[in-house]
Amino acid sequence: MLPEDIELSQNISTNIQAFFDATDYEKVAVIVDENTKSLCLPLVKNVLPPSSIIEIKSGEEHKNLDTCKTIWERLTKFQFDRKSLVVNLGGGVIGDMGGFCAATYKRGIDFINIPTTLLAQVDASVGGKLGIDFMGFKNHIGAFMKPRKVFIDTSFLKTLPENELRSGFAEVIKHCLIADAGYWQTISLKDIHGQIWPDIVLHSLEVKNKIVSDDPFEKGLRKILNFGHTIGHAIESYFLEQNDGRLLHGEAVAAGMICETYLSEAKCNFPICTTKKVESYIFQTFGKISLSSNDIDQIVRYCEQDKKNEKGTINFSLLKEIGNPVFNIAVEQEEIRKVIQRYSHL
Repeated sequence: MLPEDIELSQNISTNIQAFFDATDYEKVAVIVDENTKSLCLPLVKNVLPPSSIIEIKSGEEHKNLDTCKTIWERLTKFQFDRKSLVVNLGGGVIGDMGGFCAATYKRGIDFINIPTTLLAQVDASVGGKLGIDFMGFKNHIGAFMKPRKVFIDTSFLKTLPENELRSGFAEVIKHCLIADAGYWQTISLKDIHGQIWPDIVLHSLEVKNKIVSDDPFEKGLRKILNFGHTIGHAIESYFLEQNDGRLLHGEAVAAGMICETYLSEAKCNFPICTTKKVESYIFQTFGKISLSSNDIDQIVRYCEQDKKNEKGTINFSLLKEIGNPVFNIAVEQEEIRKVIQRYSHL
């Protein structure tokens, strides 16, 4: 069952119209990038009130304070007050950063999210985590604030290139591995093209909502949602700093899940036969990232900045078995290096 602030529909225009009919915002701004402006805004523009459009550049490399400054400047120029609303129309970058800007503008104004990517629909749409990257570290600056509403329509997924769809699918896999062995069996019998997206989005939303409801500020249980992300974020952050391109979030998390499944084997007695199944399916779906010895050394260093770390200890969320996660598992740097090497040399 979904919370009242999340509405999942195959035609969200009616839901959005009803929301604005029941509210009275003085001004509305819609944050888009060049992709959602051309592909997604036309699908909902007729049910939005007269709005100011704030266009930012797409991509994780623009999820930073410079872009926030642009957004804050535009809101100030438009004379937005605390009775105004921000509409975030886009993927995880826009949801995270647009929400962060709304939460900090004049100490907080309302915002709603209309997630247009699979990644944003199954992951960033739930939980109220907001943030931006800083000094090369993922989501290093941020806050917790829930959107007033989230409107989800899987029809937007038709606008995505395959690599973006695949990126979001990594979070779907994660939700199954940490919470639902039966649904893992269901999705792992099909490739990405055989998945039923409305069912998958609903399942992921229910999994994440249950976890977040039990631990809204990540003091304990919510940490299991970070499975695959300690190494995954380190890989993503490292490649974000390279001049020869970046990885999508889900591509990095997919690699992180394989590495952290290896760690689960070593630290939590995760079954070796299950490791092979997880490894095989993720490799078939995502391929393998090519890493050199120097890359691995740098990635291990990025793990030192993970938000779950305490008192100099690198903490992981791992698996005893599929659907049975554990958190706050201390791992040494050399152990991290070994599993990334294992991943790289397969």
